[in-house]
Parts: sequence; C-alpha cells; structure tokens
Amino acid sequence: MLKLLFIGDVVGQPGCEYLRRQLPALKRSLGVEVTIVNGENSAVGNGILPSSANFLLDSGADVITTGNHVFKRREIYDYLEENPQVIRPANFPARSPGQGYYVYDGGSFTLCVVNMMGVTYMEPLSNPFYEIDRILDEVKADYYFVDFHAEATGEKKAFGCYLDGRVSGVIGTHTHVQTADEQILPGGTGFLSDAGMTGPAYSALGVNPKNVIDRYLTAMPTRFEVEDIACQMNGVYLEIEKNTGKCTKISRINIK
Repeated sequence: MLKLLFIGDVVGQPGCEYLRRQLPALKRSLGVEVTIVNGENSAVGNGILPSSANFLLDSGADVITTGNHVFKRREIYDYLEENPQVIRPANFPARSPGQGYYVYDGGSFTLCVVNMMGVTYMEPLSNPFYEIDRILDEVKADYYFVDFHAEATGEKKAFGCYLDGRVSGVIGTHTHVQTADEQILPGGTGFLSDAGMTGPAYSALGVNPKNVIDRYLTAMPTRFEVEDIACQMNGVYLEIEKNTGKCTKISRINIK
C-alpha cells in the first residue's frame, strides 16, 4: 500500500513554520511514503520564493505544487527551471518557466505528480482536460496524482470524474477552505474538492480579516498581511493499492 500525504495551500511564514512543527510527527504516525505540499502562497507577501520553497522541502515536502500565484515573484523563475520537484500548472504556456509535472522516484515505485489549473473564473489557460490527456499519454509512472488548482467545485468534480480510474488521486486546491466531500470514485480515484489551507486559523483565507474587510468597504488596494497567530494545517491522506493504483482510503487532515 502506497501512503501519500497532501498538504493544502501553505500561507506565509506562519504557515511555513507551523507545517515544519507538525509535519514530521504526522508523517511518522501515518507511515507516509511521499508528501506533496501546495506552496504557491508560502512567501511573505504572496507567491512563492526560492527561500520559501527550500523551507518547505527541508521541512519534509517531496514535491511542491503551485497555482495561479506561482509567477508573482520573479525570483522564482530560474528556480523552477533548476528544481524540477517544484512544479507549476501544466496548462500554462510551454514557454513559461518550469514544468507542469514531476516524476517522483520512491525507490520501489514512481509517482507522477501533475499540477493543473482550472479555467472557470480563472486565467484563460489551455484546456486542462486536453492537457492532462497529453501528459498521461506521454509520461510513464506507476502512479499518477493531480493537484487541480481551481475555483469552481463543479469544474473540480468534473475533472475528477474525467480522470476516474486513470489516476490515483485528484485533490483540489485554491479556495483555502477544506471541503467535506472526500470520496473514492467508482473507478478507484480518490477525490476531494479542496484540501484547505495551512496558516492562521482566524483569517480570511490566511489573511488578516481586517485587510479583506477594508478592501470590501473601500474597493481600494489593500496590503494583505498574514498574522503570526494560532495556525491550522489542512490536508488529505490517501492509501493506494500498489498493484492497481486504486485509492482504497481517503481521509481529511485538520490539525489545530
């Protein structure tokens, strides 16, 4: 049985530090073999930086996925080219820095981790359904896992159903709110609309609520701040049958 842990969007320095405190013990207790972390908001001030990516890798992440904020900080461009285990959504243009998938070598298994972005209420990227078909045709691995970074739950569920039986897991990110719809689809794919967030528990998606309220009240640009207060760590744990690649167990992680 392959034991996989996925951690939802890590927000700012408080989220990074909380993950470092909590992740090692969680991995030991579950016997985790591979850990995937969404780090697109891990830098101070939004986006991802080489320093925050290295912090997550040093804290126990094997692969880092991202999303629509991946290119907010120019410092990450060369880093993505030099560190293939940190990936960006595969349906960005091919000329964008980095790659949209990474094949993790676990010794006795290989796992292709794919990052994909939805297009409903998001940027007009290439069709994720066509793009995932291309990757699954081209990339050979024992197992496949997808972080689907998308806004609309309907698009996320449709994408999960489209890949049912073809990949071991489709886990959504982006909304920073953990959903309660974890399930194993009929073909054996583990699915969750959104894994949630790792960062300040009393917040608006990780940001100081006052900043967000001011934005709504004034419609003016507002500096978003991530406070160093009590945090939470959201994620999802999957067990995958090694002979078939089917998910046999999926459970949400919520640590406070």
